[in-house]
Amino acid sequence: MHIQICPQAFNPWSEVADYPARSEMKPGSYGACSVFVGFMRDFNLGDKVQCMELEHYHGMTEKLLAEHAQKVNQQYGLADLLIIHRVGMIYPQDPIVLVAAWSAHRAEAFDGCRDMMEYLKAKATFWKKESLEGSEGQRWVDNRKAMPL
Repeated sequence: MHIQICPQAFNPWSEVADYPARSEMKPGSYGACSVFVGFMRDFNLGDKVQCMELEHYHGMTEKLLAEHAQKVNQQYGLADLLIIHRVGMIYPQDPIVLVAAWSAHRAEAFDGCRDMMEYLKAKATFWKKESLEGSEGQRWVDNRKAMPL
């Protein structure tokens, strides 16, 4: 399992392609990989968004992500899990988040990936401040209210 909070851009497709060789997974130990990549949109709540600053609580965020990832690994019997999440200034079409789950079968890979992604969206300690186009200014975004878990 690998969790990374990164302040710089990353290529999600390279990360997924290279990960099995970097991990402790044994060749042949998985038959499926489910991948979710989230990108920044240039719109939200009916407004045009120029950029977004994403903040986190260093130390606590990583600890809580690792705890939930461990639960996901156990619950779905995953072979491995890769999580990369951006922080800092992000612009439209930049990848923000990557979750990849490897397992013996597709159902567990899909379910594990979805569970981890829903946690990241609704419960993880990240804060988003959007800069809006025109005279709209900036606003903090709270996704947690609309996403029960």
